[in-house]
Order: sequence, then structure tokens, then C-alpha cells
Amino acid sequence: MTIRTAFPHETAHDDVRIPMPDGVELYARIWRPLTAEPVPALLEYLPYRLTDWTAPRDGQRHPWYAGHGYASVRVDVRGHGCSGGSPGEPCGDRELADGVAVVEWLAAQPWCTGSVGMFGIGWGGTNSLQIAALAPEALKAVVTVCSTDDRFDDAHHSGGSVLAADLHAASATLLAFAARPPDPRYAGDGWREQWLARLESVEPPVHTWLAHQTRDAHWRHGSVCEDYGAVRAAVLAVGGWHDPYRDTVLRLVSHLPADRVRGVIGPWSHQYPDRGLPPGPSIGFLQETLRWWDHWLRGSANGVMDEPLLRSWISASHPPATTYEELPGRWTGDPAWPSPAVTSVTYGLQGAPVAVASPQHTGLDAGRFRPYGNDADLPPDQREEDAKSACFEFPVAGGAPLEILGRPQVTLRLRMDVPYGQVAARLCDVAPDGSSTLVTRGALNLSARLGRELAEPWPVGAYEDVVFELNGIGHAFAPGHRIRLALSSAYWPWIWPRAGSEAGWTLDPAGSALVLPVRFPSPAVDDAVAFGPPEQAPPLPVAVPATLDEPRPERVVVRDVARGAWRLEVDPRYGGTRVYPDGLESTEEVGEVYEIRDGDALSARTRSTWRIRLHRPESGWDVRIETRSEIGCDGASFLTSDELVCREGEEVVFHRTWERSLPRTAG
Repeated sequence: MTIRTAFPHETAHDDVRIPMPDGVELYARIWRPLTAEPVPALLEYLPYRLTDWTAPRDGQRHPWYAGHGYASVRVDVRGHGCSGGSPGEPCGDRELADGVAVVEWLAAQPWCTGSVGMFGIGWGGTNSLQIAALAPEALKAVVTVCSTDDRFDDAHHSGGSVLAADLHAASATLLAFAARPPDPRYAGDGWREQWLARLESVEPPVHTWLAHQTRDAHWRHGSVCEDYGAVRAAVLAVGGWHDPYRDTVLRLVSHLPADRVRGVIGPWSHQYPDRGLPPGPSIGFLQETLRWWDHWLRGSANGVMDEPLLRSWISASHPPATTYEELPGRWTGDPAWPSPAVTSVTYGLQGAPVAVASPQHTGLDAGRFRPYGNDADLPPDQREEDAKSACFEFPVAGGAPLEILGRPQVTLRLRMDVPYGQVAARLCDVAPDGSSTLVTRGALNLSARLGRELAEPWPVGAYEDVVFELNGIGHAFAPGHRIRLALSSAYWPWIWPRAGSEAGWTLDPAGSALVLPVRFPSPAVDDAVAFGPPEQAPPLPVAVPATLDEPRPERVVVRDVARGAWRLEVDPRYGGTRVYPDGLESTEEVGEVYEIRDGDALSARTRSTWRIRLHRPESGWDVRIETRSEIGCDGASFLTSDELVCREGEEVVFHRTWERSLPRTAG
């Protein structure tokens, strides 16, 4: 990592309030080059508190862009941080309308040329795409990172199944974020009244998410994939093979016009690819995006659109581990997607029909749904999971690796004696020593086999063919290794099981197959793909106080032998204690628990707790937020329970509990 201190422009930054049409003001921080000439503006727009939570990350990139001649702007979404108003639905209509208003406000400023770009990761990357689909005239270009073009699959569902781990964790996290108060240092004396008004409107997102268990009108509305033609801005789509949203990149480069889209997929987790967090290698992402902005916002003929339509990292075979500083592999380039260098190769499954009734705790070695670069994020050796699955193997022969790029597909001929169930498919790279490295995976709720908008019970006792894709991947299987397809009827805590699904299903291999997207190397294109080393602006000097306490393990599996119960305990490592240069002390303690008993799908339970303290010793400001979120189920319903307690000093200023029973219509 290069920390850059000298730039073409000197810079300054100011905090401002941007008025919305209804009178609400959004809090913004603007870094600008010190020049008399108007410059283009870049906008990052999300809820995660620019005055503290994202301040370290913001400091890496916004001053860097300003130093290169752009006004770089960070805005908190309505109802979050020091912005006014009340929180709304994530990436909902109100948020997007505000985003359009911000774009138009920026374009109208005397220091702006009238051209605006948007960028973001996760939430910010998704609303960048959505706002681009609303086509404000000033928005010329977007850089979207680790985002989704389909709201149904955004931390809520996988293959038509309700997610357990991320749906629960995301709802609990958003509740804890929405409950944080404005900071009086920036919001002023009215912070308390603003906070209390905000708390009155807070609602756990899980209530809305579980009310829509199929891909209905709620999810289709606002999903960019419903109408790619609505996106008029140029789009640079960036993803990581260890991020759950990497397929968005493949869809965007396939559906948007080739003269205004490019895609990059690296080995990364859910992080900006210049941050140096595992797995690497990281790249000069800021320099790459600067080329994008210069071309689309300044009209520079810098060759950025001469790059291949899709640049991808293809990992070489590697032993299983829960983290990698850097993965072995190489960069490749494809001029179109689907790529002319990729051919579908079918591997038929062999053998007699096999009954699969995986233990309910199959999936505990799945790793984190949304990895962030922590030590325990990625899946460990899959041999234990493979032993609970039906496995089919194909040797890698010859003297060259077998390279795949894209989304593998499975066709499975199944019979079920119950109306509901699910299937999880994992593609693993098995080394000569027997170790099994997870390459990619996919899942299907069998009631969604005819479409994610449907919930069609299985015809009991009948065979049917089901077809579904696994997540996209770039991987090269080494000669002498084996390709293993592992099929299980449970995958907890990623997928909520349903009563009766313990019985599993029977697979007929004679009607089943694995289809791999085999890529043949294109040296003339591949060898030309390269990125510079990462560089950033000087980091924000945030202090992490020393402690004598032993850190909790990130992921612990506990087995209760007598009860046949399994518990996964997770510390997601969100923050700990940080002391900011402006004097704020911020502390977060988070814990997640996922429980299930073998033989009992209805025993599945999740629990999350958050404890947050925001403290300014010099002024005596001291607030605490505590949340508890739980989800369970019975045969007919999901059962949710949430509690929120907020304190100023020792005084409880807000306390509310929510209890809901939400019918299980599909999940």
C-alpha cells in the first residue's frame, strides 16, 4: 500500500446540509480541490454515519479524489447519522428520491461542472445502481462495488429459500444502526429531540422481509434487473469471488450496452479492493476508478473503454483455509459476456439412486455469508460437510489445469415423499491428500423450482427434474485433483429448514448432471490485463485502546451430545472500541448465535445482541444502545422478537419490544 501525500491539487473539506424538497436536510461532507474552476462531483450515499463509522474508510478515498480534481461528497441517508428525518426502508423509494435530489443539488452548485458520478459498496453500490435507473440527467457514471441488481437476493434469500444467517444478522444490524443518535458535535443542541423522534419510527426490517417470502412485487419494485434499459449512466461493476453479490457483475456486463459498461471481479471479500484485506491480491482501485471518472465526467480519451468487457481473477488450486493473505492465480480478460472463450462441458452423474437426508447441522462449515476479511470468514476444509452429502467426483486429467469462469449449473432428478425441502450444491476442489476446498455453491428451495415468484409444493412421491445455477466463480483445478459435487438436503444456518424437510429426498444420478463453464485461455487478451498497486490518502488517525482481555473467538461450534443440538457462536468483529481524532469514543459489542437440533427442523433459532456506547468525555455526552433480536419458527410461522433500549447516561429514554408471528408462505 502506498500512502500518497502529494496530489495535483490542494484540498479542503466542509460539512454542509443539503435541503430536500420536503424540507428535511441531509448531512454531507464535501472534499474539494482548491481551484477556481468548476469540477465534476462524486457522490457516496449511505446510512453508515460519516462522522464516525465510515470516517476511516472515507478518509482513504474522498481526499484522494479531491486531490485529483473532483469534489468528493459523502452523504448520510435520511434518518441516519446527522441527517434529518426518519429511517425508511433500505434502498426504498424515499431514499432513492432523496438521492436524485442530492445529485441535482450537486450539479447546480457553482463549483460543479454539472456532471456527477456515484460510487459505493454494498448498500451504497446498490442505491447507486438504483438511482442510475431513475436517470437523473446530471448522473453520467457509476462505480458499483459488491452490490445487487435484485433486491430479493440482497441478504434475504438464496435460491428462493429464506436466509437464516444474513437475514437475521442484517436486520439486527440495521436496527442497531437506526437507533444511534445524531452526534451533538455536528447536529447541534437539537440532537436529543431529533433522536427521540427518530426512535419512534424505528422498525426491525425483518418484519417487512419475512412478509415477502417469494419474489413478489415488493422485491421487483426498485430491482435494476427488472429493466436494465433504464440505466443511462456508464457503469463500472466490481465484485469479489468471496462476496455473495459477485453475480451482479456478470449480469450487468451481459445486459448493459457494451459501450458503457465494464466489469472487474477479483478474489476479494465484501470490501473495496484497495484496502489490502484478505483475500488478496489488492489492486490500485482508486487509480482504476479515476480513469473511469476522467473518461465519463471529463471526456478524457484515456483508453479505459479499450479494456476487456470483463476482467476476472482465476484462482489456482489452493488448500482450504478460513483466510488467505493472497490467493494464487492470474488475471484474465474477456471481450464479451457470455464469453466466446467459455464452453459448457457436461459431467453426467453415475450410480444407483441414493437417499439423502443430511443432518440438520450440515452447513456449520459454510463460513460467513458476507465475508469482510476476518480470520474466520471463509469455509474451512469441507470433508466433514462432504461426509453429510451425496458426493460425485470427476478427475482432472492431462497436463494442464481445468479452468472455469462463470456459473456452474446442476440438473438433478429428485423424488420427495414430503411437500417441502431444499437442496444445497457445493463444488469442491479435492487435492491428492484428500483435503476439500470449497470453490462455489448454490441452493434451491424446491417449492421455488418453477420460479422464485412461486411457492409450489412438491408432488409427493414423484420424480421431477430441477435445474439451478451455482454462484459464479473463476477457478483452475490442478491436474491430479478431483472435482467434487456435494449435494445435501440441509444447509444451516444459511437456509431455514421447514417441517418435514428432515426426510430429505432421493436422487437419481441417471437423470442428473453437472455443467461447468470451462474457459480456454486467451493469452493475447489475458496477458495484457494488469492493475497498478493500491494507493490511498493518509489514513484517519483512529486509536484502538489496548486491552488485557482475551478476544472472543470469531466462530465457535458447540455440540450438546445428549440433546443432539448444535450451536454456532459468532463474533462478527464489527468494531470494538475506537477513539476518533475529534474525541469521540465508540464501542460496539456484537454477538450472534445460531442453534438447531438434529432431526428437528423446527428447532432452528437465531439470536443477536448489540451493545453500543458513544461517549464524548470532554462534554459529558454519553449514550448507550442495546438490542436483542431473535427468530424462531413453528410449522406455520416465523416467530420474531426484538427489543431496543436506549439510554442517555443512566436514564432510559426509549424502550420498546416487538413480537411478530409471520406466516411461512414459502421460506
